[in-house]
Amino acid sequence: MNNSRSQSGENTLRNDKQIDDLLAKMTLEEKAGQMNQVGSSKSDITDLIKTGRIGSILSIKDVKKINHFQQIAVQQSRLGIPLLIGNDVIHGYQTLFPIPLAQACSWNLELVEKAARIAATEALREGTSWIYAPMIDIARDPRWGRVAEGAGEDVFLAGQIARANVRGTQRAEDAGKHKVAACPKHFVAYGAAEAGKDYNTVDISERTLRDIYLPPFQAAFAEGAYSVMVSFNEIAGIPSTANRFLLRTILRDELGFTGVAISDYYAIGELLAHGLASDMREAALKSIQAGIDIDMVSDAYIDYLPELVRSGAVDEKLVDEAVRRILVLKQKLGLFENFHMEPAAEISTDTKEYRETALQLACESIVLLKNEGALLPLRPDQKKVALIGPLGKDKASLLGCWKCSGSADRVESLYEGLSAVMTSEPEFVEGCHVLNKESASFKQAIAIAKKAEVIILAIGETDAMSGEAHSRAHLGLPGRQQELVEAIHALGKPVIAVLMSGRPLVTPWIAEHIPAIIQAWHGGDRAGRAIAEILCGRANPSGKLVLSIPRSEGQIPVYYAHKNTGRPATGKGTTQFEEPFRSNYLDIPNSPQFPFGHGLSYTTFAYNDLEIKTPSLTAVENLIVTVHLSNTGARPGIETAQLYVQDLVGNITRPVKELKAFQRVALSPGEQKTIRFEVPASTLGFHDIQMRYQTEPGDFKVWVGPNSAEGLEEKFTIMAKRAAFQI
Repeated sequence: MNNSRSQSGENTLRNDKQIDDLLAKMTLEEKAGQMNQVGSSKSDITDLIKTGRIGSILSIKDVKKINHFQQIAVQQSRLGIPLLIGNDVIHGYQTLFPIPLAQACSWNLELVEKAARIAATEALREGTSWIYAPMIDIARDPRWGRVAEGAGEDVFLAGQIARANVRGTQRAEDAGKHKVAACPKHFVAYGAAEAGKDYNTVDISERTLRDIYLPPFQAAFAEGAYSVMVSFNEIAGIPSTANRFLLRTILRDELGFTGVAISDYYAIGELLAHGLASDMREAALKSIQAGIDIDMVSDAYIDYLPELVRSGAVDEKLVDEAVRRILVLKQKLGLFENFHMEPAAEISTDTKEYRETALQLACESIVLLKNEGALLPLRPDQKKVALIGPLGKDKASLLGCWKCSGSADRVESLYEGLSAVMTSEPEFVEGCHVLNKESASFKQAIAIAKKAEVIILAIGETDAMSGEAHSRAHLGLPGRQQELVEAIHALGKPVIAVLMSGRPLVTPWIAEHIPAIIQAWHGGDRAGRAIAEILCGRANPSGKLVLSIPRSEGQIPVYYAHKNTGRPATGKGTTQFEEPFRSNYLDIPNSPQFPFGHGLSYTTFAYNDLEIKTPSLTAVENLIVTVHLSNTGARPGIETAQLYVQDLVGNITRPVKELKAFQRVALSPGEQKTIRFEVPASTLGFHDIQMRYQTEPGDFKVWVGPNSAEGLEEKFTIMAKRAAFQI
């Protein structure tokens, strides 16, 4: 035991010299130990901690056990280095907020940041020092289950959401003693997995990598993220875990990232299945050479790194660089000064603030997709309301994937929410199960629907149908839900569809036939109350889609920022065989069912007088745009005004539109505001033929409107930089 440390673990490790001194004392085995992360259930964990062969522990939430392990590390190991404690805190710890995809639909960066701070605070109070979030993979394929964890299809918005999450997570603290590290993931392009199958191959161009998939990580690093998790997937034949170009050339040299890079779960070991390594020794060799600092649970580093260094296969300098980054992270989090976490007698997770934040975010995440004939909102005193569907009283599913320490007991079901908001309880019947096609209540549901004045359908996916390793090939309603919807629609009654899911569902029949549709996602603890408040008009929907909703799985990927091609779908085409040939489907439109940025309100908004204040500018100036936004309806509401830009001619083909700015604007009935956007022209660039980022001079279009498919349009020009005057 090292008696120089108090029981609280305080010491004076504060600067580089002291880290240098500590590094100089470490054996190769102890260095490899700092680079070794194990699961909390590992059988010999106590002995490994005592001998300095573990540097971090994954998936442990018991603060007493964490303190026990920390005490062993600090007081019984030779060097007394505290442990990092990592957990997947994806959309809440004990207070569960909407899934990240839903949170992004709020477009409310301050609220997203607040939710991240609450989640990190709860996690910190139970011993977590490292949070494996946010997931900032650009995802344009809703078959991929992990779309639930990200911010959708757009590069700019994903970057803004990434920054908000990093800020919220890393601002959490417990009376100044400890902090929490954010860990943006998965570096990089994991969301581009072929066919939407988790862990699948990615094969994209370097330009696509740089212009689409890297920018959200650049945003997270600019916000000061302390660490990064490396993705499972390969890119162009090289798994990210062993990809020197990604981890050294781009991450370290170009982006200047100095934090810790950790592998994903057993990803070093999976190099064998990829066919890139013949055994674990070779997997460890390729991973350390590529730039992985911490091996998550495969034991490759602890088993093979010391021998690899002694044999000369690995330069010890690479190991020292990794260990230094790990020690610096532990120092930043306050673990050297005080490793002990005070067990809270009563964790403040059921406070009014936390519950109200969860409700507000759930409300603002809901997207009103359709409201034909102003069927919504319902009157709170509406009589004879039938709530039908398998998710009407389901609580567990509303938590969504990655529940962490959440509990269904804390969730308000839709039935409970409606009962609290309406003057009389709705009559409920399940009708059918989500998955099981056998149901004893199908006929009962039809009978109740016949007596109702209004029918609310609670339909969609369970929590187990999205998330990691939960990809789906068919994105319609599972089980007999579609049959139930059609049978109830045939009664000729007013019907409202409430879709609860972890991804956009493909429901073209519902989009065509059901007059009112709400995309409620998996909304967390307060989901049921939030949906009820939207349905009854206590809250005015303001959510906007961050992932286009397809008409058919055959369209996937369908996203707004696509390229024109040489024969654009909306152009006149090229005459061939006496017909105009275009890039179209024969059987459905190219457009999605509902476009990126779409979301209705119970009031109406009008955009007028778009003005370009800088019709000509250089690449070092700001594009300045103003527009008048009016609330032309009878209710107060919030509109998210979106600004899109197109580079009309470039040395590289450019998307038809790219989101470059947005503002959430609250307006009372009849109120008008002038909205001003300032967009740096430098953000309108791309990677050119030589793979250099630049903003090219030329003509551009700009749109400002309510979604990616509508808006007022103008043009502006970026001029070449003037040459200096010479005599």
